[in-house]
Amino acid sequence: MSDALPPPPGTWARLRKNPVAMGAMLILAVIVFAAIFGPLLYHVDPHATSRAQYQPPGHAHYFGTDNNGRDSLARILEGARISLLVGFSGAFISLFVGTTYGLVSGYLGGRADNIMMRLVEILYALPRLIILILFTFVFDTHFKIWLAAHGYLSMVGYSKIIILILALGLIEWLTMARIVRGQVLSLKNLQFVTAARALGQSHARIIFRHLLPNIAGIVIVYLTLTIPAVILDESFLSFLGLGVQAPQASWGSLLSDGAQVINPVHSYWWLLLYPALVMSITLLSLNFLGDALRDALDPRARR
Repeated sequence: MSDALPPPPGTWARLRKNPVAMGAMLILAVIVFAAIFGPLLYHVDPHATSRAQYQPPGHAHYFGTDNNGRDSLARILEGARISLLVGFSGAFISLFVGTTYGLVSGYLGGRADNIMMRLVEILYALPRLIILILFTFVFDTHFKIWLAAHGYLSMVGYSKIIILILALGLIEWLTMARIVRGQVLSLKNLQFVTAARALGQSHARIIFRHLLPNIAGIVIVYLTLTIPAVILDESFLSFLGLGVQAPQASWGSLLSDGAQVINPVHSYWWLLLYPALVMSITLLSLNFLGDALRDALDPRARR
């Protein structure tokens, strides 16, 4: 007995024939490589101030400098690290929570499913931005105290980032849970699940051994769409000054700094253009990749 329905044949071949998908994967690979190794290869301290304030892009500073004379390229590379870390980590937390919740809700069905889905609808009705702001303000100070009390002094400066990852991950799982639950409802009465029950397999084994492999494609596709959503949320909070705090930088905080120096008298355009360009390319590549994966994993592609 097969544990999962066979995937569409030639999934990778169809994905490879899609030039948009391959281009998006290449761009994402370059951006991730730059985020990981860029600060190591580009030997400029992103926090080092100088008298070279508001210098336009040139040989000395490829992306120019900001109001404190800091190199903008080094700041964008540091921002890429933080924004991608928050985006990927928050999305994977959302993936774990939403997939598990949706699997259990759809498999149990009946009253348990109704109660679990009503809870999701209640959480949907709450204003997400206010929850994120309250979460970061309430837990950030307590988390810093806890880190200092347990000797993790080196982690105190990263407490805001950790809180952002947890907050965004625990907010974005709602849609994932609804998608997974709907798929499980359509699969749990099929023959391979009925046969597994007849063989006396446990509920946990049926859920994670038989049902989960069948929805893996849909989960992966939605994961690629959750990552840009988390990055946007983090950037919006940082843009408002509620996310990553100076001297650390994310793409959102860099956009906020750039927007403050755009005025009719002096337009330091590079401080806004380059962070917006890098962030836009990353989000577009993730969305294009998600669309391509959805088409490649479509069961109708068997034809």
